[in-house]
This record gives sequence, structure tokens and C-alpha cells, in this order.
Amino acid sequence: MGVMDIWALAALAYWLFMLWDTLRARQWMLKLPRPEPGQAGGRTGKAPQDGKESEAPLVSIIIAAKEEESSIVETVKHLLGQTYPRLEIIAVNDRSQDTTGRKLDELRRWSEGRAGIAVPLRVIHITSLPSGWLGKNHALYQGYLQARGKYLLFTDADVQFEPGTVEDAVRFLQEQQADHVTLAPRMLVRGLWLRTFVQFFFFTLSLYVRPWRGNDDFQHRHGMGIGAFNLITRQAYERIGTHRAIALRPDDDLQLGRRVKEARLRQRLASGTEHIAVEWYTSLGEAIRGLEKNLFSGFGYRLSVAALGVLGQLALFLFPWAGMLLLSGPAAWGFALSVVLMLAVYFLLIRSITGEGGFEALLMPLTVVLLCYIVTRSVWLTLRQGGIYWRGTFYSLRELRRMKARDGSD
Repeated sequence: MGVMDIWALAALAYWLFMLWDTLRARQWMLKLPRPEPGQAGGRTGKAPQDGKESEAPLVSIIIAAKEEESSIVETVKHLLGQTYPRLEIIAVNDRSQDTTGRKLDELRRWSEGRAGIAVPLRVIHITSLPSGWLGKNHALYQGYLQARGKYLLFTDADVQFEPGTVEDAVRFLQEQQADHVTLAPRMLVRGLWLRTFVQFFFFTLSLYVRPWRGNDDFQHRHGMGIGAFNLITRQAYERIGTHRAIALRPDDDLQLGRRVKEARLRQRLASGTEHIAVEWYTSLGEAIRGLEKNLFSGFGYRLSVAALGVLGQLALFLFPWAGMLLLSGPAAWGFALSVVLMLAVYFLLIRSITGEGGFEALLMPLTVVLLCYIVTRSVWLTLRQGGIYWRGTFYSLRELRRMKARDGSD
């Protein structure tokens, strides 16, 4: 048996396992439900609690905004129009140099006393960043210090919300007796190449972190959080150490979810594609520039782990396509079957995450090469600079690694 035959068997074994694991995990791939007609708390102005209608617990929505003048007004207006009866919105202007702060102040004055809007809107302006913090994490923490709610909803400044989103999420959290609910949004993308890359990125991310494991109540190592929607009880948030515990983590949403599980709290990840939507990047070039800034953090700033990630992409995602087309004999058939299994896993995962996914998968070899380039460039930029630039502030690699070691994450 030659090297190519062994390689083909290894790839085939990997994709067989991934298909089996994905099919097994479908029981944990949840979707945020809408209320059924006549259901208690279903758009009635009351939220169910312990199976009864009672006064809804206060939800504090906390938004961190830095240079978000193009989206912040629309996001806040969506939140002001929520059907949930007890909300407060705390928008934190994190050192913005554009008109974000002015627009938030104008929006606050517009909403005060306006008929049909009873949601308090508070605006916090941050003008300086203390050492030991990433800007977004510090802003969210400052919002928490001002929040009064039993539940805290951390969200981003560019999320589009359907009117019943908070109400449905609170009901879901209570029915599931969960401490934390995070939602995967519908991704708004423009153009074939950006859509292809975004879907492939989330496909590989799902294989790497396997986010659905957060719904398994019998494991406490793997958790998930998504920045567009992290709804958590105040008690749980304080138990995991608040954002102070992840002050220097660019992947703060993922780390929040991981800490929830490590604290043996109950987490639920659900598809929220019918409730929230996000335009992650507006172009493929913007996606490349955005990811190369901080993708190295996903590997814990470890060169060996990043190298293994790139080699794994080439060996298990790219080479089966090449082997199927360029080789002959048993190895070619083994690689061809690997590609079939790969596509099957792709469709299962992408449809569960985004609700869509189609012929873009046929462009996978090109997106594999692109992702490997971004990871390599992210590592090179971080090492060359000795750190990362994040929202206009530089953080040294030594500082980031020190926080990672103190955090104790993988």
C-alpha cells in the first residue's frame, strides 16, 4: 500500500467520523421557536415564568459601539420596537471618532416621551481605555455596571432584530431552564465569492469547535457564545467572572460561552436565522483584512497549533479534491468518496447554521487556499508586530499570552 493509498484511507476515515458525529449531534442542533397561537406569553405583553404568566423580568440590553455610525441607529430602533414588555437599553459609545456618539444622543432624545416607546435608552460615553482591557470587553463591562436587569443581553451594534426576538429568547431560556442562550444569526452577504467564503469559514469553525456540544448538559468543557446574541442571567454572568475574566480576549463571545459550561451552568445554542440578521463583512476584501487581524487568537497564539490547522486544511479539505482529479486507482476512489462525505457534512452543518447552502460548496478548493493564506498572514502579522491592533489600540503579544495563561483556556 502506497503513501497515497494511506492518505486516502486517512481522509476517508476522518470524513466518515465527521459525518457520524454530525448526524449524532443533530439532536442538539436547536432552533429558536416562535410562540404557537394561544401559547402563554406569546406576544401578549407578558413573559411566562415557571409555566405561569407574571410580571416579566427586566432584560438589560448592552451594546458596545465603536465607529458604528452606519448601523447603530437601525440596531437601536429595532430594539426599541421589541414586543417584550420590560427592557432597558444601554448603548456604550467606545471612544468613537465618527458620529456614533452624537447619533446615540440624538436617538435617546428622540425616544424620550415618544408615544409607543416606553423603553429606557441610556448612553454611556467612554473616552479612555484602561490598561489590561480590550475596548469592546471594557465597554460591555461598563454597560453591565449600569444595568439593573435580571437578564443581560450582550449584542453587537450591527444586528437586525425581528420584533419578537427578545420575547421568544426569554421564553426559550425559561422553558429550557437555561442560564445562557446564544443565537446564530442569518448572515447577510453580498456576492458569490463572499457568500462562498463566509459559509466555508463557518463550516470549518463548526468542525473545529463543534458548537452544538454546548447543548449537551453532560459535558462541561466545550461551550459556545456568539457576539450577535448572548442572553445570560445576571447570576450566571457574575459567577463566571464577568468580562473582567476575559478582558484581553478578542474572541470574547466564544470565551463567555466556554466559561458558562466550565462553571457547570446550563447553555443553549440555537439557530436564530428567523429572528436576527448580521452583515458580517460587506466584501471579500474586507473579510480578509478583518480576519487576518485576529485569527491567530483562535489558535491561542500558538504557532504549532496554527501550523497544524493549516496542514489539516490542506491534507483533509484540499487534497481529496486534487487526488480525486489527478490520481488513479484505489487512492482516487478513496479521495472521491472523501469529497462526497465532505459535501454531505457541509450541507448538514451549513443548513443547520444558516438555513441555506448550495452549489457554493463546489468552490471549496479555492476557499481552502484562501483561508490558509489568511491564517498564515494573521500569524505573520502578529509575530512581526509583536501583537495585534484591535479597534484602533495595540495589544502586545506578551500581554495577550499572559491573559490567555491566566484564563487557562486551550
